[in-house]
Amino acid sequence: MVRTLIRAARRRRPVPDADRERGDVPGWVLITVMTAGLVTALWVVAEPQLKAFFQSAMSAVHGP
Repeated sequence: MVRTLIRAARRRRPVPDADRERGDVPGWVLITVMTAGLVTALWVVAEPQLKAFFQSAMSAVHGP
C-alpha cells in the first residue's frame, strides 16, 4: 500500500521544464543595461574632474 502511494506521488510530480532557466534572461539584460547607463551618467558628471586629475598626475611625473 505504501509503495503504491509513493509510486503514485512520483508519477504526479511535475517534470522540470528545460525552458524554466531561460526565464531570467530579461533580468540580466536589464541589470546590464542599467549598469551601463549608470557608468555613462557618472562618466559625464566626472569627466572634467578626471581629466584634471590625469593632467595633474602627468605633469607631476614629467614636470612642467
